[in-house]
Amino acid sequence: MTSERTTGPIGHVLDDRYEVVKKLARGGMATVYVAHDLRLSRTVAIKVMNDGLGDTGEFSARFDAEARAAARLTHPNVVSVFDQGSDDGRPYIVMEYVPGFTLRQVITREAPMDPRRAVELIEPVCAALAAAHAAGLIHRDVKPENVLISERGQVKVADFGLARAVTAQSHAGTAGLVIGTVSYIAPELVTKGRADPRSDVYSLGIVLYEMLTGRKPHRGDTPIQVAYSHVHNQIGPPSSEVSTTWRDGRGGIPPYLDALVTTAANRDRPLRPRDAGVLLGHLRAVKDALARGVADDPALDARVRRTEPHEASATTTAVPTLPPRMGAERQFTPVTPVSPAFDVTADGAPFYSNGPTPYSPASPHTRALPALDEGAVVPATASGTRDVARWRRFAAIVAVLAVLGGTGWGGWWLVEGRWTITPALATLTQGQAEDQVAGLEFTLTFQQEYSEDVPAGAIIRTEPGGDQRVLRGGTVTAWLSRGPERYGVPDVTRTTLDEATQAIGENSLTVGDVAQSYHDTVAEGRVISQGVDPGTQAKRDTPVSLVISRGPAPVAVVSFVGKPASELDAWAGENAIRLSVASENHDTVPRGAVIAQDPASGEVRRGDAMAVLVSKGPVMVTVPTGLRGQGQQVASQRVRDAGLVPELKRVVPNGLGWVIGSEPGEGASVPKGSTVILNIV
Repeated sequence: MTSERTTGPIGHVLDDRYEVVKKLARGGMATVYVAHDLRLSRTVAIKVMNDGLGDTGEFSARFDAEARAAARLTHPNVVSVFDQGSDDGRPYIVMEYVPGFTLRQVITREAPMDPRRAVELIEPVCAALAAAHAAGLIHRDVKPENVLISERGQVKVADFGLARAVTAQSHAGTAGLVIGTVSYIAPELVTKGRADPRSDVYSLGIVLYEMLTGRKPHRGDTPIQVAYSHVHNQIGPPSSEVSTTWRDGRGGIPPYLDALVTTAANRDRPLRPRDAGVLLGHLRAVKDALARGVADDPALDARVRRTEPHEASATTTAVPTLPPRMGAERQFTPVTPVSPAFDVTADGAPFYSNGPTPYSPASPHTRALPALDEGAVVPATASGTRDVARWRRFAAIVAVLAVLGGTGWGGWWLVEGRWTITPALATLTQGQAEDQVAGLEFTLTFQQEYSEDVPAGAIIRTEPGGDQRVLRGGTVTAWLSRGPERYGVPDVTRTTLDEATQAIGENSLTVGDVAQSYHDTVAEGRVISQGVDPGTQAKRDTPVSLVISRGPAPVAVVSFVGKPASELDAWAGENAIRLSVASENHDTVPRGAVIAQDPASGEVRRGDAMAVLVSKGPVMVTVPTGLRGQGQQVASQRVRDAGLVPELKRVVPNGLGWVIGSEPGEGASVPKGSTVILNIV
């Protein structure tokens, strides 16, 4: 597999059994691939150590031992280890393949979480760690990226045992100091390189804090600052990071959950629960209280602050007896469960040792070890006592060298080693970007926004940008273009100003200049016209000007009394005035002239009505006929009876008084009240 050192093992078959299909991710220690198990016809995940880490037999032996130790950990919430081997000098582990997503993605999407949701997700993680601690195994890299959630919702913890195998290889530059992901690392790992079950409990407390608040409790501009904060600062209660209060099973974080998180993540190791089994008991009590909607429970608060189990728990079992180390014939039972690759200091705290590790008899790297029956107690002979003393001196020297060598490596790891470089993804499509980052050590997420310059479907920018640093296992966000941002302009004519403003705002536009104008048909207060035609596609916040009707324009009233009605008709037509016309006889106003109008003065609006009275002229009567030959008295009476005024005109003085004619003549039509002259002889 020489060529694979640069091209990778994709397409190759490891040990004539595992056909490597694709790369999932690459870390500082190993690269994970998806492979097909040709023998059992199933999909598996294979973790292959990176170049330079497995070049010595010592490392391979330790890697083999750790793989076997992890394989013995059988639990429904632990990623199963199926097999291990070595290909071209590089060890690999075959593990269960869990398609789905990580807790990191859930936190990114949902945090801050409802307390019940957070506890429900963290409980199976704690159960997995409890099983590991009971078996004498320590994870040492508990973080959201190592918690997998299958497509069916099953939670599984990955990467048990691998970190310990790497720390045993001094050639890799670690020299016994394990530096976990800096946001979740226990203080004792930073200061002394020591790890025990309480270290996993601490990391789990930090993860739960982040799930509840959406923020990590220890923050800084550099990894060194974050690590310093772990060592010197206590975390505050997660409830201080949220604005709501727990009440009736809703909102906020109750005090007993605050107590559980701050106790688990206490920077003072002895003040934490002694292992995940104790923490699991507390966690389940908290889960029950949350389910019942308990707002506060001082007894539960006090219980979760205990570092020892309240009562016997099936998850906290006796620690397996450790085999003898370096030929020493001795046995001890540590205060806390420890990994077989750990020794114990004078204060009972386990720390990593560079001494030999017990191996499985089936390992090709097995060394001969003194036989030790399970559970047997070996007498401490004088020779054994001297061996123990020599071993303690040797361990002390190794510890000093580990701290010195590990400090340099730890500094590099915190400042540089935890970072990777992002590729330039701008202008690529989503599919092209996903292909480009396949196998890289970060998660690529997508958001959308409008762009005037970048075509729809192409990436506008990323955060961090191209060629920038991002934490391994972190997240890079890419913004996909939705194309130019355009909105349809609504038709707001004939609507009120308030209605128009609302409709324009709902389409992400703004109301521009508002003018007013008289209009004969558009009612006052309603839109006459708009500055952008309806249906036009406009940019966000484009101003749409409006013209609002003031109603019909006012008209000064002109008096047409006594004037011909035709003149009034012409004026009314020009000013859109509606005339309501009536007529009647009038003795003095000529026929067809205006007798009266209402209003007679002031102003009216175009479209208003005006009442008009037009003269029909005086009442006409007929001069009576048969007046000729009548006596003057009889004729005069008949004229008066006709509504006329008789006037006598004597043609012959001292005549007989007979009417010989009239002016106007008989049968003539004259206005009522007119004078009729009677000619008398």
